[in-house]
Amino acid sequence: MAFNGKYEVESQENYEEFMKALKYPNDMIEKGRNAKVITEVVQNGSEFTWSQIYPGGKTMRNKFVIGQESDMETMDGKKFKATVKMDGSKLVCDFPNYHHTSEIVGGKLVEISVCGGVTYQRMSKKLA
Repeated sequence: MAFNGKYEVESQENYEEFMKALKYPNDMIEKGRNAKVITEVVQNGSEFTWSQIYPGGKTMRNKFVIGQESDMETMDGKKFKATVKMDGSKLVCDFPNYHHTSEIVGGKLVEISVCGGVTYQRMSKKLA
């Protein structure tokens, strides 16, 4: 369950369809299409700090403890409360409009989000 590390987006599937399902504007979709987002995870037992660093310097940071309700933020800055759970080796969280899982597979961070029948997958390679 070693999520610790820094990861860079390597590939994505169904990005545009997923963003449209979330009703993001076309300019935001285009801006993020090929963005090399860096995800930095610091895990200390069941405590996590999960940061996403976007090109241009914007950073989204969520801190949570497995099984405890936490204050979270979406990629566009909307705040909400959620409880991140473990399902085997996967982190599972329900965001306001979609279901999200994260796991380490073959040293890569694999994130899958589902909204309205659209499944978005993002694979990130480990940098450090």
